[in-house]
Amino acid sequence: MEKIDNLDKKILNIIMNNARIPSKDVAEECGVSRAAIHQRIQRLIEMKVITGSGYNINPKTLGYNTCTYIGVSLEKGSMYREFVKQLEQIPEVVECHYTTGPYSLILKVFARDNQHLMELLNDRIQHIHGVTETETLISLEQSVNRQISIPIDEEN
Repeated sequence: MEKIDNLDKKILNIIMNNARIPSKDVAEECGVSRAAIHQRIQRLIEMKVITGSGYNINPKTLGYNTCTYIGVSLEKGSMYREFVKQLEQIPEVVECHYTTGPYSLILKVFARDNQHLMELLNDRIQHIHGVTETETLISLEQSVNRQISIPIDEEN
């Protein structure tokens, strides 16, 4: 895999904070041409450093007021792939992480309210073959939401 240099890191830090920033502004801040920015971003996409772009939607504005994290225990860890296939049919599940520790997986789920959450748990998630236990944690407030910070090496 190709390495990324300080210019790549600077570009990434800029566009992570504002994916809609015009290339000319990125070029100006980096002291290079717009063409160089386009080439660098394309290369970062091809390298799979940049894996997507889009808009962040506030779930509360769509009526999804309850954000939860659900620890799921499976009969066997090898059931993970089949579980995920079933989980993909539940649109309220926005993240799924196969983990170490007390749970096989951790899910991030948005529900309209506690009643909707109970329905998702009791009628959908806990009914997936292999689920032995769930534990639900309700998020009261999201305090930090950011991408990883990329340190730029100091040049001597």
